[in-house]
Amino acid sequence: MPASTRQPTSDRLAFWTCAAVLALALWTSGAATPVYPLYTADWHLTALLTTSIFAVYPLVLVVVLLVFGDLSDTIGRRASILLGVAASIIGVLLFAVAPNVGWLLVGRAFMGLGVGLSLSPATAKMIDIAGPANSARTGAISTASTAVGLVFATLLGGALVQYAPFPLHLTYWILLAVEAVVLVFVWRLGRDRPAEAGRWKPHGISVPRSLWGAVAAAAVCISAAYALGAVVLSLGASIGKQLIGSDNAFVTGAIIALSMGVIGVVALASRRLPLVVATPVAFVATVLAFASLVAAGSLHSLGLFLAFCVLGGVGYSLFFAAGLQIVSRYAPAHHRAGTLSAVYLVAYLVQGAAALWLGAEATAGGLEHAVDLGAPVIAGLALVALVAVVMLAVPRRGAGAAAGGSARI
Repeated sequence: MPASTRQPTSDRLAFWTCAAVLALALWTSGAATPVYPLYTADWHLTALLTTSIFAVYPLVLVVVLLVFGDLSDTIGRRASILLGVAASIIGVLLFAVAPNVGWLLVGRAFMGLGVGLSLSPATAKMIDIAGPANSARTGAISTASTAVGLVFATLLGGALVQYAPFPLHLTYWILLAVEAVVLVFVWRLGRDRPAEAGRWKPHGISVPRSLWGAVAAAAVCISAAYALGAVVLSLGASIGKQLIGSDNAFVTGAIIALSMGVIGVVALASRRLPLVVATPVAFVATVLAFASLVAAGSLHSLGLFLAFCVLGGVGYSLFFAAGLQIVSRYAPAHHRAGTLSAVYLVAYLVQGAAALWLGAEATAGGLEHAVDLGAPVIAGLALVALVAVVMLAVPRRGAGAAAGGSARI
């Protein structure tokens, strides 16, 4: 994307503003995580309905990515991010005043709309500023930013639920204030609409044929991370309460937040790690994480639940960063947002489906039953991600992203 003729902010400030948008997107996504047990108790919700509240977000996001996935390649990154943050504000406001579950479902839909409009262009703008040569660093910072957002969602949210007044609502008012501040910084970004861009029309996501292999590998990596995240974010607090026996929302939130902290630390520490090394480590960590979770549910062990969160953080971090690094390395600037949208589309579809499936199984047979079923499936997805990265690395090492025919997704 060509540089803006007027830049009221520096590239450095723009880069970190976009990183803040990523953090905000994941904070918005996970804000309800510590509150789900309260909704279940106060509003008498089933596990399926609770996970449905979570799943509305990624499923709406999938639709948004299908229709608006390459919007920022036409109207500019700044304009798309502005629309996304504004929609997220509406969603958070609905949660802040929600009197019943219907308001939560609508609020989650607006959150999905907001993140769908802002996540890909914010990531793409970070890559635009840093350049493909710094793909590993950008992927690491992007992953760490999302981890920071989830730490705020779970740690701060858990503290507010446990110790502050208005536990069903206060956490959202604080998030709303932060959203407003970030909106101001996004507004100050330089206008970046491409000079050659015409009028945008909804036509799905266009991915050049030469990028199919890279998109598939990146999508399955981030899908593995997001499926793991679905367990932590939609069921983590309930697992802590029902299976482990932790009645303190702050303690459970702190353990889940530790997982997010591990994600950030691993992302920064492993940014120079080759993909063919990082993904096997991610696979092993994911398998060990779910082995720990199954054992934790069976033995009602808080220590094993802690091990699941730490190991899951390692697996999530390495898989997510690997997916972003693949996109950074292979996708040219004029296809970058569309390529990222295709990757996120698959990943969020997997996350939403995983949350709904696990919620249905938990409602039918209990949380321990859902964990026992979900663990081998998600571990299998991690294995597919490992194979996809190896297949991409061997025949196409050093290959550029050549232009070619394109496919609609």
